[in-house]
Amino acid sequence: MRDFAPRETLASHTVENQPPADDDRDAFADDLPLREALNHEAPAWVAERLASLGQAVGSREVQAWGEAANRHPPELRLFDRYGRRLDEVRYHPAYHRLMELACRGGWHAVAWREAGRGGHQAHVAALYLLTQAEPGFCCPITMTHAALPALRHAPEVLATWQPKLLAHDYDGRALPLADKAAATLGMAMTEKQGGSDVRANTTRAERDGDGYRLTGHKWFCSAPMSDGFLTLAQQSKGLSCFLVPRFTPDGTRNAIELQRLKEKCGNRANASAEIEYRGAWALPVGDPGRGIATILEMVQQTRLDAAVAPVGMMRQALVCAWQHACGRHAFGKRLADQPLMRAVIADLALEVEAGVVLSLRAARAFDAAADDDEEAALARLLPTLAKYWHNRLGPGFMAEAMECLGGIGYVEESPLARLYREAPVNSIWEGSGNVICLDLLRVVRRQPRSLEALLALLAKAQGRQGDYDRALAEIHRLLAGPAEALEPRARWLTQRLAQATQAALLLDRVPAAVAEGFCRSRLGEASPAYGCLPADLALTPILDRLPGP
Repeated sequence: MRDFAPRETLASHTVENQPPADDDRDAFADDLPLREALNHEAPAWVAERLASLGQAVGSREVQAWGEAANRHPPELRLFDRYGRRLDEVRYHPAYHRLMELACRGGWHAVAWREAGRGGHQAHVAALYLLTQAEPGFCCPITMTHAALPALRHAPEVLATWQPKLLAHDYDGRALPLADKAAATLGMAMTEKQGGSDVRANTTRAERDGDGYRLTGHKWFCSAPMSDGFLTLAQQSKGLSCFLVPRFTPDGTRNAIELQRLKEKCGNRANASAEIEYRGAWALPVGDPGRGIATILEMVQQTRLDAAVAPVGMMRQALVCAWQHACGRHAFGKRLADQPLMRAVIADLALEVEAGVVLSLRAARAFDAAADDDEEAALARLLPTLAKYWHNRLGPGFMAEAMECLGGIGYVEESPLARLYREAPVNSIWEGSGNVICLDLLRVVRRQPRSLEALLALLAKAQGRQGDYDRALAEIHRLLAGPAEALEPRARWLTQRLAQATQAALLLDRVPAAVAEGFCRSRLGEASPAYGCLPADLALTPILDRLPGP
């Protein structure tokens, strides 16, 4: 099939003063901050393996898949033509192609296949790139990746499921596990009456032979076409964790009824459902009454992914805004040469630079945690900081990038409208802002070793930049104050620790102009609006790190 360029001469005018038509780009080779961070944090094989993914993600073909998966959202099919219960979700073919890209590349499994030697860094960097194809389909990739630590609490279950969860393959059909070469997992925890307070769950689990039967309603089920779901239910010893497969051992459909699909603000390519367990067969995972502790093994992994995804979206929005600025003229010169636009784009670029280094540093802590107590302590805290702060920035970032394009940024033909609708989701999922900040306080009180490890990391950058030193002193003053003063200021503390960690990493790893710009604009002359950088800040070294038009 021939690929024709768009027609530029129309009946009444010629299309001019617009950026060139979209072309294939290399999302990895063009991303200097990502490549530098991997060079500093990860083994060489990670960047080598990511190279082909970056080419695919940046291609017009894969970008078109992401657009199509959003324009044709999932559809609920409860019954077949004869009235038999199906409880299935049907996806557009583009969604399945995106799943194949991720799963056949092994990005859902790499953290465990390469455990201890850069696997989490590879997974996080891949998710950052895959998000730039389409954020929504990354949900089942994240869930499948994150389930393994929880399933280790049930060795027999793990032995059956692990080979298919780690397979470099994808099979989206509704079939029993034994009939599939590869499987994916979802999650169903929250209920209407409790939300984040899962201790209020009322779903019941009754013993039935080697398994259990679950009865109850789940308000949110992520990735409802998965082959199984980790879920919480009450049994005699308290709230416990279970794996609910889509099919029972005899090959029949499990009693998991899909009530409706959520009509979400964004995240439209991904299905989220309300479900009803009507005596659904399930296997116990972990000790009875220890459901929260067991499933938190999964949640800690998903929170890292929820911290990385917004950075990938911000990167995509930044590149879109910069390419537009490079290709459009106004008031006699390119937008990219106009001082105020340069200040806005540079400010956005600083945010992405900081997000990349914090995400990759958190991933390195995950990789090293098994053999290094200091890294294990950091692994408990860094995802919390990154998850809160990166998502707090997302909606405002997308709005600013959209404004760089003007009216065409606000229409659905631009990826920015989709990114703007998507921006809040990772802040709400896996713990909303207040939940995450209260979790930080729990770590500070109950696991002081994590805070000590973080403060030791921050101390290494002390003395290198004045605004950084003053921010660090502020943090120490709050932590040294009365304990009851922490909760009302939990958001301030989480934000400041996140920004200080970003600054410390940038001071150690990137050109001085980038680190100086970040410290002065975030820890010194801070403004809630983008583009309000210090007047004497050098912008060219920051903008030169962006891809050319």
